[in-house]
Amino acid sequence: MPQNLFKIHEKEYVLPGTRACQGCGLSIAYRFALKALREDTIVTLPACCLCVLHGLYPLTPVLVPSVNNTFASTAASASGIAAGLAALNRTETTVVAFAGDGGTFDMGIQALSGAAERGTDFIYVAYDNEGYMNTGTQRSSATPMGALTTTTPVLTKQQHKKDFLKIMEAHQIPYIATTTPAYPIDLYDKFVRAKRIKGTRFIHIHTPCPPGWQYPTKDTIRIGRLAVDTGLCVLFEVENGKFRFTGRSRTLAEKGNKLPVVHYVEKQGRFKKMSIEQLNQLQAWVDDRWEEYKRKAAESK
Repeated sequence: MPQNLFKIHEKEYVLPGTRACQGCGLSIAYRFALKALREDTIVTLPACCLCVLHGLYPLTPVLVPSVNNTFASTAASASGIAAGLAALNRTETTVVAFAGDGGTFDMGIQALSGAAERGTDFIYVAYDNEGYMNTGTQRSSATPMGALTTTTPVLTKQQHKKDFLKIMEAHQIPYIATTTPAYPIDLYDKFVRAKRIKGTRFIHIHTPCPPGWQYPTKDTIRIGRLAVDTGLCVLFEVENGKFRFTGRSRTLAEKGNKLPVVHYVEKQGRFKKMSIEQLNQLQAWVDDRWEEYKRKAAESK
């Protein structure tokens, strides 16, 4: 069950004055993730938006130690840190890899797959803003169908988003979760749970991005909640193979009142060239995945 709001750890591990964009969904997610993980944590991260948030050496607003690594090697870096801590018998220190969708779905998949197959003891976090946002909004395999990027400027992206969660499920790791900064208590609760589990844990954060998605900076929470209400982002956990909806998605699954996808896409400039055919295809993709998740939930009872 979600943590009570007043039980959230009070200490701040991300201080004011970061270099993140105004309205950044990642900064909200990172704040609550570190509150859940607390002091005895080491973060490793590639070149990405989070690297910008951390700032330029020797100054940083982040109060936990971190390691910068190359774009494709976040999980390899985490594996090395975990091995070093094990050699020092520091098994209670939490190792957390934080990377974007480009550094996870695309360039980082080989290192992550290897670490997951070995059962390396760390948490891998994919904060998914659906494109290479730090370098100017290029297309990634996480970009949804119909979205404009600087590398799909005319025809929009023609393919559906890669279902990376299925890839991680295939590795039979002990814990997989999805969340969003639009529901920070759900996010906090899942990081608390992941911290208590051993082995490879994977958390996917659907992360709204005002400049890349082209919406007003004040609307980050609204966009994130619309993603959940339309089924573009589904909140769930898979623990030891057992699937369960969480939070708002559990309510939607029980009451069956999911909104049409158009309510989500019409609020973002990146979908302004989306065709009706693409909108219908995206709706069908969302509906099919939603029904699949409902079957999994029923089978896990």
